[in-house]
Amino acid sequence: MALIFDLDRWFRQQLDVIGQFLPLLVVRLLLAWEFWEAGLQKFLGQNWFSHIQGNFPFPFSIIDPQISWFMATWFELLGAIALLIGLGTRYVSISLLILTVVATIAVHIPSEGWSSITDMLSGYVISDKGHGNYKIPLIYMILFMPLIFLGPGKFSVDQLISRFSQKKL
Repeated sequence: MALIFDLDRWFRQQLDVIGQFLPLLVVRLLLAWEFWEAGLQKFLGQNWFSHIQGNFPFPFSIIDPQISWFMATWFELLGAIALLIGLGTRYVSISLLILTVVATIAVHIPSEGWSSITDMLSGYVISDKGHGNYKIPLIYMILFMPLIFLGPGKFSVDQLISRFSQKKL
């Protein structure tokens, strides 16, 4: 019986060690990939923001579509690189979270709105048909929460900077 408890304790200790870097690293890598792809599509594509500018929430609705396109493109590309290496992770995550909220309101929520909870829930899909398509953006918003509140994890430039600055004190 003691052997089982020792194995259990050893197993939990190993998970604790791995848990200090792996989960947050995986979240960062996933979000970096997704935002890199989105930014690259904008960088290589045509600006379609002028067609949906009226859907943007205030104050984004009054910004020139060219400026919005430029900002969204570079926030996504540079944010993806920052997430990848774990640099300025909390600030980058907040910025990309705001960008995702704006995109969800402007693009993924149906313009005709929701008249019931059933209509709202019908938008929780991965589809370009019917009400909305906010499932993926909502998942991204939730994935930003650990990065905002816990930081990037041990395998990051932020962690190296923190260690270096503590040694200097």
